[in-house]
Amino acid sequence: MLYGATGYTGTLTAELAKARGLTPVLAGRSRSKLEPLAERLGLELRVFDLDDPESVRRELWGFQAVLHMAGPFRATSAPLVDACLRARCHYLDITGEFAVFESIWQRHAEAVRAGVVLLPGVGFDVVPTDCLAALLHRALPDATELELAFATLGTRPSPGTVSTWIDILGRHSLVRVQGTVVSEPLGARARQIPFPTGTRHAVAVPLGDLSSAFRSTSIPGITTYVSMPSAALPALKGLGSLRRVFASPRVERRLKGWVGRAVTGPNAAERSRSRAELWGEVRNAAGQQVQLTLTTGDPYALTADAALRCLERVLSGRVAPGASSPAQAFGADFIRECAGVALGELPTHAT
Repeated sequence: MLYGATGYTGTLTAELAKARGLTPVLAGRSRSKLEPLAERLGLELRVFDLDDPESVRRELWGFQAVLHMAGPFRATSAPLVDACLRARCHYLDITGEFAVFESIWQRHAEAVRAGVVLLPGVGFDVVPTDCLAALLHRALPDATELELAFATLGTRPSPGTVSTWIDILGRHSLVRVQGTVVSEPLGARARQIPFPTGTRHAVAVPLGDLSSAFRSTSIPGITTYVSMPSAALPALKGLGSLRRVFASPRVERRLKGWVGRAVTGPNAAERSRSRAELWGEVRNAAGQQVQLTLTTGDPYALTADAALRCLERVLSGRVAPGASSPAQAFGADFIRECAGVALGELPTHAT
């Protein structure tokens, strides 16, 4: 089942699944949105929301797996995870939200007992960053610090991406220090990042990699960055001072209502020109360091491709029950299999 099939990324994934000969059941809350997509692709549909736990469990009965693409995941993941554990149905999602990863890790023992795979973060940015972190850790196993950054170039955000950033503005930034996650003001950390096509300014933001990369590598110090112009830093700090305003349920509803009306996401031509650049660095206590870069094509296309690859591996029985990050489940080299990905050269010796 593909839940959230009518969203921007959900539709791309449904189309790619059909092109690959897969026949997912398309699901979501709106029949009026699902019916045209299901008819166009010749796929079955299911209409239900996530408010009634018993009805969600009934809808999942008999399915092997759910690929969940209806954010914001901090509101939608828990009901589906609960239902999947009861229905013994594997769960995958494309979240990049720190809190969602943390909540899913807490269900690990339940998932093992139920024989269920819980696999959050099977899209961009988590698949490439998680594998990048694991590759760096493999090169420097005693690393104590990890920094990750990405830049998306030549594209516009989808409604789901904008909604996620609204959630971030309603919260403090986060970093991991000596294994513990601590909060700090948005915009408190910034640095220049040597991306493959040039150095760019980046600001620390609370990405899901603070949780997923820690689970994949156990590196105790982790900071995650997103590229943005240095001129935007004062505005970001100013927005951080309005954290309580953005965290207000009333303001959040209004902003997300505006997103649904005004944000459409990139079209096919824009996606064909877009790309992402990623960078990571690990350091150990002796001062040795290793850097690695990675480039991808369109991030939304990567999400659809990576999510389906993850799903097919889970369905094949190649992933142990329990909660895993992508790199934990498939290994550091999984990213090499994804379409349009190029890794930089990894040094043979730490410097």
